[in-house]
Amino acid sequence: MKVEFAPRSVPLRRRLQTAAVVQWVFSFLGLAPCCIAAFIALLFTRFWLLSALYAVWWVIDRDQPRKGGRRVRFLRNCAVWRHMRDYFPITLVKTAELDPRQNYLLGFHPHGVLAAGAFLNFCTEASGFSTLFPAITPHLMMLSLWFRVPFFRDYLMSGGLVASDKESASHVLQRPGGGNLLAIIVGGAQEALDARPGSCTLLLRNRKGFVRLAIQHGTPLVPAFSFGENDLFDQVRNPKGSWLRWIQHRLQQVMGISLPLFHARGIFQYSFGLMPYRRPICTVVGKPIPVQKKLKPSEEEVDQVHEKYLKELSKLFEDHKAQYNVPADSHLEFI
Repeated sequence: MKVEFAPRSVPLRRRLQTAAVVQWVFSFLGLAPCCIAAFIALLFTRFWLLSALYAVWWVIDRDQPRKGGRRVRFLRNCAVWRHMRDYFPITLVKTAELDPRQNYLLGFHPHGVLAAGAFLNFCTEASGFSTLFPAITPHLMMLSLWFRVPFFRDYLMSGGLVASDKESASHVLQRPGGGNLLAIIVGGAQEALDARPGSCTLLLRNRKGFVRLAIQHGTPLVPAFSFGENDLFDQVRNPKGSWLRWIQHRLQQVMGISLPLFHARGIFQYSFGLMPYRRPICTVVGKPIPVQKKLKPSEEEVDQVHEKYLKELSKLFEDHKAQYNVPADSHLEFI
């Protein structure tokens, strides 16, 4: 008997794409508390030994997020990420070659609400990072707080995420032989509070730590701008000076994470929900900026490299904005 496999219908592809995004949103909004609850709950069941053994492993392995993480190739290549890519869709664009004999420090802009472009481009192979940049291993920095969550920390490291502290960054940037790229979302959690459609404001004017780090290691700086990153969600109005912004700022100071009140569409309707809008994201990676190594750079030297970085990032934005439907009168604003 002859069996034929019909191609997937468009509705089925849409359902798979939506399911992929649902699990991604859940993984960053609900998986961490679920992992904590599971870890504690197991201690009060006959499976308590699982949590006990994991606790021992946790102590032994506690420094791994600062030592390059532990990526799992199978999970990075999982089909679910390709469905997530196609939902928006998300694409990665290369404008210059990266020499695999060197390490690089990439500044990613903007943060957006959930940094979808940064996660999919650098923590999965859905957009073809290894094909575009052969022999380059990407690492994406994430708040160290999340690596204290049992089970969840292993999920994060499987994609190439590492802790966001100086020790972790230095471990990647000083690896011998080159071929490593450390991606930092420079605006961080605070920038997420200004993420809304059409925004071109970057929290970057006084963010110079990543530049100092690059100079100390003699690592080229690579600017990257993700067009469409801010268009995925609407956000409740929170102008500076408002009570909501004050509360969010306080929480960010205490917890290290920001809590933007965002909304977009639902799973089965398009009027309201936590699902991101289907809007394209295109992450454009610029050309490397050479940096001369100096262990103790002066403030003036840091400022010079920082200013050069701002100019190259602005140029990258201006050169490509017309291709991604950004109005001609829109320009990057650094605060």
